[in-house]
Amino acid sequence: MPKKVKHLLACVTLSVLTAVGLGSPPAYAEPIPRTAGEASLLATCYGGAVRSKFSIGAWGGEVGTYRTTNRCVDVNIRNFSTYGTNACVIFVNATSGCNYWTYIPAKSGWFTVATNVRDGVPFRVRLSNNFYQYTPLEVQVAF
Repeated sequence: MPKKVKHLLACVTLSVLTAVGLGSPPAYAEPIPRTAGEASLLATCYGGAVRSKFSIGAWGGEVGTYRTTNRCVDVNIRNFSTYGTNACVIFVNATSGCNYWTYIPAKSGWFTVATNVRDGVPFRVRLSNNFYQYTPLEVQVAF
């Protein structure tokens, strides 16, 4: 069975067990679905997320270019790192600048960095911070 399918099945199984009280909640701040429809939405949107890691000593950087999909209405990001970071979305066909900056705390759950985005729009995510002299910056983007 492919790795992505195994991961998706594990997430859905954990969500169902948690919902009926047979398992412990996840150790991270990802939303816990309350209904089967919500579980399906979360699995679909976050199931295609892309993980990126930046080297120690960097100011951050950019990830992408990606294209928005029909999996998510928004562009979402979470931070696996020891320190918080700032993130923004650059819609490359329209501008080279950021839409707006969003602070993403350390070891965070999902945060929305662009809302109500049409399908098929090319974008990059810019990350900026001052704290990665000793540990790498690691994020995941769902779109």
